[in-house]
Amino acid sequence: MLEKPEQQRLFFALTPSIELARAFHHLAMTDLQECRGRALKPEQIHLTLRFIGPVDCHVATCLQQTADSIKLPRFELVFDILGYWPRPRVVWTMPSQMPSTLSALAAQLEQACVTCGLPPEKRTYVPHLTLLRNARQAPAIVATKPRHWPIDAFALIRSETLPQGAVYTELQRWPLQ
Repeated sequence: MLEKPEQQRLFFALTPSIELARAFHHLAMTDLQECRGRALKPEQIHLTLRFIGPVDCHVATCLQQTADSIKLPRFELVFDILGYWPRPRVVWTMPSQMPSTLSALAAQLEQACVTCGLPPEKRTYVPHLTLLRNARQAPAIVATKPRHWPIDAFALIRSETLPQGAVYTELQRWPLQ
């Protein structure tokens, strides 16, 4: 019997500075207390660009090599909207305006995944940051103080689910121009 190659659970993401991650965590812990959810730790806060899932080392290498060719300018995201998805019970924040560079980055990463043999994503890309999990209700407000996030790089992240929660490890980072 052939042994199954070791797999890693991966995703492409934007990761905020620790200061900005702490600001998002503070928002979840203070302004969103009425939602009664579990706030993500600052080191878990990220914006997923493309979830990949479990892949072997050959696909991971292909993804890294394909991402090497992405050349886009830096841009800024302004998170100013709060929302709630009842089915996964998630409270999130997102920008009211989606920069064209973010759309281009997500599209190029999607193409990288397809090039490396992964099935295309069927869902429309919705850029958001999860703030609370297992939330019991939606936030009372939908607009929030704008939080500015200058985007200067994207990363390939490995996700491990441990008893104490998810642990994310950055495997590679690509700077934007």
